Amino acid sequence: MDRNPSPPPLSRDGDEEEEAAGGDCIGSTVYSKHWLFGVLSGLIQIVSPENSKSSSDDEEQQMELDEEMENEICRVWDMSMDEDVALFLQEFNAPDIFMGVLAKSKCPRLREICVGILGNMACFQEICVSISSDKNLGQVLLYCLCDSDPPTLLETSRLLLTCLSQTEVAIVWVERIREHPAIYDSICFIMSSSTNVDLLVKVGEVVDKLFDLDEKLILEWIRNGAVQPLDQPQEDSEQQPVFRIVPCVLEAAKQVRSENPEGLDVYMHILQLLTTVDEGIQAIVQCPDTGKDTWNLLFDLVCHEFCQSDDPPIILQEQKTVLASVFSVLSAIYASQAEQEYLKTGKVDLPLIDSLIRVLQNMKHCQKKPENSAESNTEETKKSDLTQDDFHLKILKDISCEFLSNIFQVLTKETVAQGLKEGQLSKQKCSCAFENLLPLYNPVVEDFLKILREVDKTFAGNLEESFPSLKVQT
Repeated sequence: MDRNPSPPPLSRDGDEEEEAAGGDCIGSTVYSKHWLFGVLSGLIQIVSPENSKSSSDDEEQQMELDEEMENEICRVWDMSMDEDVALFLQEFNAPDIFMGVLAKSKCPRLREICVGILGNMACFQEICVSISSDKNLGQVLLYCLCDSDPPTLLETSRLLLTCLSQTEVAIVWVERIREHPAIYDSICFIMSSSTNVDLLVKVGEVVDKLFDLDEKLILEWIRNGAVQPLDQPQEDSEQQPVFRIVPCVLEAAKQVRSENPEGLDVYMHILQLLTTVDEGIQAIVQCPDTGKDTWNLLFDLVCHEFCQSDDPPIILQEQKTVLASVFSVLSAIYASQAEQEYLKTGKVDLPLIDSLIRVLQNMKHCQKKPENSAESNTEETKKSDLTQDDFHLKILKDISCEFLSNIFQVLTKETVAQGLKEGQLSKQKCSCAFENLLPLYNPVVEDFLKILREVDKTFAGNLEESFPSLKVQT
């Protein structure tokens, strides 16, 4: 059976058709108010006090949802995507009914559907503001993040993301989440243990949005996993595990890597947001295992997966945002001066230089604008998209150049000689690097040329011929 069946035909006989024609329709739709009242009344009955006082023998039955009721409430779920229906549900105080179901019902399917309907309703600004201003409903919905049912968790995450995307109410939800430390544990548990890719992606989007909205939350979540509680005996088998945010994010990223590129992009951006604060960088590099796992995953992505030599240059358009995040995190780790085996120069410098220069080379192709604009009439609608693409490409270029300049500053003669021999520092690639690094990183390029002259004076001279400003200054 489909999870969201289409709404049923409104009328089953002539009388119902006449009733609908006489004002039973919801707004401008063909959906029946009378039918919807019936479904909501059925929900009220499910969580009524009389039905709640059941014996332990009935607990198993409470976990199941009557097939007819499931079909009808699924139709409401589908209908709630219509604004007229959503507003009517709001007017009928349906959110209060759903809150009662979520607070009392043990049926996972029913809880999932109720949160899903609220998620659809929250897509409309007026209703989103109303739902968000209800403190009791907010508490119940946050409690749903501690649910053990993946579909319910997915719908709850979707609802939270919708509310966090509304500027009028986003801060309300951020504050609520900050006031409930259990949310951190629940989200970390999902990221570190779930194999449900859809759920991982949606939870990642929630975390990404939260971090983007509130730097204080980033700091709090980093610190949550920094210290093991001292007042709890370690031998206590019931003790809750202490989650550290970075390993949890890495585990989720590994899980979504092959199945959902957009999800990987989300988790790489979370890592990038973590490195915007000093505590975030330290959370990565201070623990050797965490630093190594982070570096190895990201290094593998840029050296063996993204923007490879046999990929068409235009692939950069698809990968520009995730590459910007990955290079940003790698650059932060590289610049942290962490004395770790995985950061030893010579092992990582040349592969990274190769990847960075390839990205800069491909960028030329992506930034070329079509000269023949026969479709200029439609260009107005595309301007915003083109501008957004250019913006993200510029960010990627800035991050790549900064990272490349950091690597150039620590290159040894031995590494440069190896790069010349193996091709990572060919004339074409060095020229591309210089074109992008100059004039902002002029001192870095000059220092690199000094080493290059010591290794291969002829090669260095040929490069200087292509860049007269460098030749004059040296």
